Amino acid sequence: MLIIFIVVYLLLTIIIGYVASRKVKTSSDFLVAGKKLPFYLATATVFATWFGSETLLGASSQFSEKGFLGIIEDPFGAALCLVLIGLFFAKPLYRMNLITFGDFYRVKFNRQVEIVASILLIVSYFGWIAGQMVALGVLFNVVAGIPVNYGIIIGTAVVVFYTFFGGMWSVSITDFFQMIVIIAGLVIVTIEITSKAQFSQVLEKIPAEHFQFSPTHNTISSWLNYFAMWMTIGLGSIAGQDVFQRVMASKSEKVAVSSSLFSSLLYISIAFLPIIIVAYGNFLYPGISASDSQLTIPLIVMKHSGLFVNVLFFGALISAIMSTASGAILAPSAILSENIIKPLFKDLSDKKFLMVSRLSVLFVSLVSVFFAFSKGNIYELVGQSSAISLVSLFIPLVAGLFLKGTSPVSALYSILFGISGWSFSTLADTSVNPLIFGLSASIIGLLVGMLQKKISKY
Repeated sequence: MLIIFIVVYLLLTIIIGYVASRKVKTSSDFLVAGKKLPFYLATATVFATWFGSETLLGASSQFSEKGFLGIIEDPFGAALCLVLIGLFFAKPLYRMNLITFGDFYRVKFNRQVEIVASILLIVSYFGWIAGQMVALGVLFNVVAGIPVNYGIIIGTAVVVFYTFFGGMWSVSITDFFQMIVIIAGLVIVTIEITSKAQFSQVLEKIPAEHFQFSPTHNTISSWLNYFAMWMTIGLGSIAGQDVFQRVMASKSEKVAVSSSLFSSLLYISIAFLPIIIVAYGNFLYPGISASDSQLTIPLIVMKHSGLFVNVLFFGALISAIMSTASGAILAPSAILSENIIKPLFKDLSDKKFLMVSRLSVLFVSLVSVFFAFSKGNIYELVGQSSAISLVSLFIPLVAGLFLKGTSPVSALYSILFGISGWSFSTLADTSVNPLIFGLSASIIGLLVGMLQKKISKY
């Protein structure tokens, strides 16, 4: 019976996405919803884009294993990112009236920087998309016994269908619908499971070290690694096309700012519900996390709840994953079509460019499926995705917006130094998080480029 409801839900999502696709008349409609999203849709699409498998399955399992120190990256870092965007970045970016983040690097610097930045932006999303695909595969395996790889293919096909036709309009409207399902489903499941045991009893069973919010060892490397956890998504995703796309799709800069701030509050609030569910589940069903901690919540709900709650929960879970996957797929597809392919053609009509954008959705999805088959840890896939944008694109973004005299050379040096420093330290398996080396190298690259510019004047 549960499988039937899930199939019905998937069909309903496809129908909503397809109906929304009728709003798509131009490439601007496809990529940024014609810049017409009101506050409620802009908020919903920001929230639903990030509230995915890494929050519901990944972060909750990380808390079960490591406590608060396991979830600094997400949800705390993710919420921080949205606050910073709302306070400092949404307004100046919206005023630039751009389509993609790649456009920013061209306008502020030059075509060469645009190409390098665009390639890195595209690559940075494959892990994130793959993480959502793996989560869909895991979900179908738990509920219907479908092999994970087949589940990945089925889930991806549904998401790609409505994203291909409707772009940002379909993503935004389905996100609004899915946000309602996510919140309703998680709230009801939380209320039901917390009624089965007293909070004080559950609290006693959680190891004391799980409530540690700062490094357990007071060493330089420990603190650097701690700050790296905050920065991975907290700073790295600021230079992401997905958030930028939602800022630019808002109908005004006021909406862009307010939706970012409100979605941050909504995100951090709802993100604690899966953690509460896992805490109670581990108390009620000891050892339920033993096989795969990423499956803890689905197993708890299936073991603990009746059909009605199962339908609500798995509806929420499917919604969270699909909304994140659709937004994540559209982001690099926009970069690929707008910043890589479009400049290769002198007289590309808007109708043909719209088709190029849709075909880019297919290409990005296929590459992401390959990543999904090759690596299965959801939290790792997402973390690696944000790392690339942090070490290569964040510093040039900040410099381009807030520092005068930043040259194309300094931006290019910053990107190349950053990605090189991160790559080398990753290969060397350093005790300090490679993000620290990458971000430091990116700053050095920017300074070297600015110094070179000054020297060339004399």
